[in-house]
Amino acid sequence: MSTAAITVLDLFSGAGGLTAGFRDADSRFQTLAAVEHDVAAAATFHFNNPEASVHCGDITDWVDAGEVPTADVVVGGPPCQGFSALGKQDVNDERNQLWEQYARVLLLARPKYFVVENVATFLRSPQFGKFRERIEHGDLADWGVRFDVLNSADYGAGQERKRAVMIGYHRDLSFPGWPDITHDKEHRVDVKARLLGLPEVVRRQLLPNRSIEFDGRELPGIFRTDELHLTRTYELISLKRFAYIPEGGSRKNIPYELLTPCWRKHQTGASDVMGRMSWNKPSVTIRTEFFKPEKGRYLHPTEPRAITHHEAARLQGFPDDYKWVGNKTSIARQIGNAVPIKLGAAIGGVIARAM
Repeated sequence: MSTAAITVLDLFSGAGGLTAGFRDADSRFQTLAAVEHDVAAAATFHFNNPEASVHCGDITDWVDAGEVPTADVVVGGPPCQGFSALGKQDVNDERNQLWEQYARVLLLARPKYFVVENVATFLRSPQFGKFRERIEHGDLADWGVRFDVLNSADYGAGQERKRAVMIGYHRDLSFPGWPDITHDKEHRVDVKARLLGLPEVVRRQLLPNRSIEFDGRELPGIFRTDELHLTRTYELISLKRFAYIPEGGSRKNIPYELLTPCWRKHQTGASDVMGRMSWNKPSVTIRTEFFKPEKGRYLHPTEPRAITHHEAARLQGFPDDYKWVGNKTSIARQIGNAVPIKLGAAIGGVIARAM
């Protein structure tokens, strides 16, 4: 196999899940540049990938400044809040238009392959339709594209996370194919395997008191993943509710007198609310507020608490020595927004083989 570098641009990079997954798939992948608007996430990316140039700011400014280099591969997931199933699905949300900056980068970088990763509902959005039209009949016609919804659990991630994935390829080349499923439903990696070795009883609540300078700003950090095993203080009423929820259970196991007025009025609905994970199954999708039990099935399988940042990062596939910058809320957002490492590695693997 050739040892020549495969150069990559990582757009809307976040904490670097895609770059980390591609690097795990093949050491030839070399990220030349990343673009990330959130300063803490940009700092996290930088300290894990010091060889890459990181633009902390608006992607439009980066493109307008003429800083886009040529590269073999372009990857990224434009922000999805405007058409996420959990959001207001505002078709006029300005974040929906950021895919157009991704398209501008393709025209300038001229990659052999590109990858767009997003929420599954992206494939039903007007933005996807416009992107596809430009590829099939417009200024992006030099590339072909295939798209599908992939489940991270099929590739060894410790969570069920379905994502829309577009793989583009220059028309001089062939479609590299979809990654083969490595873990069918009977052989999923479960929560217990991903959290193996972590203490179940957690008392520490605060990050270590240290800071780092990045982009002219002082930020909390740097912290390793294994410094993020942190809990929070819960009210007595919450602890009483937790006590009634068995492994795999939810708010529906809580006695009526302990339910909130809202839950009393709505006995049907999402069963994941105030849900407890199961040891022998993958977790649900790790989102940005996994530390709030009322946001989903984020209670530890046995303990009276939500999962910690360390546990969430493990379920996303981040190693214990990964470096993080930001406060607890910021790091949680970075973890929840990241592409699971195993999914990134599966996609990177097919592109590496094609190269």
